[in-house]
Amino acid sequence: MYDVFSLPAIRFPEGFVWGSATAGHQIEGDNIHSQAWHNEQQPEFYRDDPERATRAPSGKACDHFRLYRDDVELIASLGHRAYRMSIEWSRIEPVEGRWDHRALAHYLDLLERLVRKGIQVFVTLHHFTHPLWFERLGGFGKADNRRFFERYLTFLLPQISPMVSGWNVINEFNQWGGLTAGPTVAPLKFNMLRTHALGYHLIKRYSSAPVSSAHAFIHWFPRRFHDDLDRRMTDFADFTTNEFFFHALRTGELVYPGVDAEYDPEVKGSLDFWSVNYYTRHMVDARLAGLDGPRFAHKLLQMIPIRFYLEEMYPEGLTANLERLRDYPVYITENGCCADDDRFRIVYLALHLSALHEALERGVDVRGYFYWSLMDNYEWTTFIPRFGLVAVDFQTFRRSPKTSALFYREIIRDNGFGGETVRRYLDALPTLPGPVA
Repeated sequence: MYDVFSLPAIRFPEGFVWGSATAGHQIEGDNIHSQAWHNEQQPEFYRDDPERATRAPSGKACDHFRLYRDDVELIASLGHRAYRMSIEWSRIEPVEGRWDHRALAHYLDLLERLVRKGIQVFVTLHHFTHPLWFERLGGFGKADNRRFFERYLTFLLPQISPMVSGWNVINEFNQWGGLTAGPTVAPLKFNMLRTHALGYHLIKRYSSAPVSSAHAFIHWFPRRFHDDLDRRMTDFADFTTNEFFFHALRTGELVYPGVDAEYDPEVKGSLDFWSVNYYTRHMVDARLAGLDGPRFAHKLLQMIPIRFYLEEMYPEGLTANLERLRDYPVYITENGCCADDDRFRIVYLALHLSALHEALERGVDVRGYFYWSLMDNYEWTTFIPRFGLVAVDFQTFRRSPKTSALFYREIIRDNGFGGETVRRYLDALPTLPGPVA
């Protein structure tokens, strides 16, 4: 049992970076030239999904592309010292070889406004979405297509670099392909590693700010802890989603199950910090074809009415994961809680920031923390999940900071917190209305 009211007071290192994160397609709206927008319009988008009734196209999303000026003021009013955002390639280059200078001017104005507010900007260059024309050419599935990404970055980077304090080349490609071994997945993963390295070295021509790619750090856990098969497959799951990535960036060796290893000197050392996205742990069951085991019944938290979003609060996994990353500084670039009841978000923040502080005490060089997400947004297929510190009315687009946003603002102001801080925003531990459906 967790008792957030008895947490000891903790402080973070001087200069610790506090902020929030978003992704362009999830908040901007009308990203009509992207492959994601195109897929949302197809009939198959709604088929063969037990929760398809919850599915919807992104549409206006949070209408951030229009309301970005107000959102900059909102970020500043909540005390955030940093903001992680993405720039949509499909807006900058909606047609192959044709630059949209109005879209570029939009992003330049957004960046300038953030910087004027004293907010450090961390830019993600590819957050799951890219132009439809690029997808139709085979996307990142073809190694030769890296030249299109190179051309795009060569155009974009000189213009935005002076305002950027940190970079993510790509978001979470380490989990693409799931837990599959062999030649169906390895070429894509190898190509993404090389694409990351390409982006890293291009950025270094124009910027002295640190560079990484955001890693979805999945904490795998054997369903039966002392079962040899579950433990072996947990190691397999960890390697195919985590260790292949760490090993490649440290050594230049591209190693993946089922294919011969390759060596690429451009990949070796192509990072300045570990960019970590962490949410919860996942169970491995060797007796299931997909290895994806059910969570322990006593740990289930269904905090929104979609069964897919069955979560548990496992802050210990954050500490354990970070202990593997002692060779470079670390930024937590995503960490958050999907809940209709905002009280769970306060508990989640308190527990995970305590776990993060434990990692610091164990010697991990953590430099900053970005909560996911600044606002409730489009969660790729649906508007139902609520990750935001700020509520969004998706009809009027009115923004309303939640109690968790005020709690987080005080943490930022004080560069720490304790149980007494929690008591000012939470009168009792939250409970769910009933058993998991």
